[in-house]
Amino acid sequence: MDPAEEIRETKRQKEYIDMVGYVADSESGIPTRCPCGGTIIHEVRGKDDYDTLPGKRFFTCKKYEADGLHYRQPWVIGVEEHIERLSKRLEEVEMVIKWMPELTKQIERLEAEVKDLTVQVDNLNGEVYNLSVQVADLEKLCFD
Repeated sequence: MDPAEEIRETKRQKEYIDMVGYVADSESGIPTRCPCGGTIIHEVRGKDDYDTLPGKRFFTCKKYEADGLHYRQPWVIGVEEHIERLSKRLEEVEMVIKWMPELTKQIERLEAEVKDLTVQVDNLNGEVYNLSVQVADLEKLCFD
């Protein structure tokens, strides 16, 4: 075999192996699309002579070929992984809900502080106005 052709073939094999690995790594939860772009169908395996589990369900790519580049995942595994992911999200939401009363109290404290600061700013504005009036009166007295 030509060395250049052998290198090309080795590269093609490596790309294929990498792609099979990417597909396997991406196969979690309930798939919505296959990496090939194909839609996912719900397949129920029928009774075959060699089949010990008739009726087993799969998430399968519509263009499925047994080449490792398409999804064919057992339904139970996909649903279990999806439930695990939803459970983790639920735990995160529960944590946020537990923090809500504390956050509400902090917001109320900050709103009260803002009201107090607003009153202080209004008082200072009044004092500045009074001082500016006094300065204007003094300037009139001094320059008259």
